[in-house]
Amino acid sequence: MKNRYRLFLRRKSVYYAFDNTTKTFESLKTKDKAQATRLLLALNEAGKQPAMNLGLARVYLKHSDPMVSQRNWQHVMDEIIKLKAGPTHDRWVSAAKDKAFDSIRKRVLIETQAEHLLEVMKQGRVSTNVYLRRLHNFAVDMNWLPATVIPRRQWPAVHYKEKRAITLAEHQKIIAAEVNSERKMLYQLCWHLGGSQGDIALLKGEDVDWQNNTVSFIRKKTGVPVLVHLGGEALNLLKDLPSEGPLLPYLSTVRAGDRATEFKQRCRQLEIKGVTLHSYRYAWAERAKTAGMPERFAMENLGHNSKAVHRAYAKRALVKIPSLEEYEKRNEAEAAVA
Repeated sequence: MKNRYRLFLRRKSVYYAFDNTTKTFESLKTKDKAQATRLLLALNEAGKQPAMNLGLARVYLKHSDPMVSQRNWQHVMDEIIKLKAGPTHDRWVSAAKDKAFDSIRKRVLIETQAEHLLEVMKQGRVSTNVYLRRLHNFAVDMNWLPATVIPRRQWPAVHYKEKRAITLAEHQKIIAAEVNSERKMLYQLCWHLGGSQGDIALLKGEDVDWQNNTVSFIRKKTGVPVLVHLGGEALNLLKDLPSEGPLLPYLSTVRAGDRATEFKQRCRQLEIKGVTLHSYRYAWAERAKTAGMPERFAMENLGHNSKAVHRAYAKRALVKIPSLEEYEKRNEAEAAVA
């Protein structure tokens, strides 16, 4: 193995060690050649030790995993993508194309150091941080990494952009400007049902129970069944839609990203900032909180793990709390009727 450092006499006085890797000089602080030679030997031995340890590790690991010296980060991405399906598969395919990953794609897993992953996060975005964590944890769980490269507590925190609910005025402005009947219907159903755009776009006429005034569907993201009770306005909207097959025939065939892009373009045209189609879920949750709907009912509608519910019921929505006197009078009135 080639030595990293070589001896260099500078200005015929003090000896220096020249680093062949970084092309820099380091003073040995001595004019004695014999002493300088011993110091140089120590530097080279220190530099060889990590490489020697890595070589030994490869030898031992190769007996239990023949691929240990070949498996790189691109291999990890490919294997994760094979395990995914539907929208999750599409998101992973898109995430794997992130240019921030280029610096580690061909890097062998066991040769990866924390600095390599930190550099990826420095070059990337919030999503880079999220997907790199998943890649790292997957490699550890599969025993492709002998140990964590970055300890769990040392990963940089993920800071998402603040999301807000769409207001009634903004919603009405969008509906008034939208000329496409299906897109207009999608936005109105999102407002009334609070579902994700993917779930709403895939609703069918068979999902509507006109006898009980409900609509039921299975959430694509979680696979959990949802049953939503419909009010008068929502029922009037559904009466104009097909009783069988997709309620939105065209939009049900469009990619979620395309539906989101069309909404974004409409908002840009109307100079509405800071909202996406997902903002309808936040709006529904805040409206539910303001109206006094119990949190457990909102969770049944939006999902028990919905961030929209947790945020709205924690702090966002403003609620007028009735006085105790109002409650007492209401109970007296109910007792008198009974």
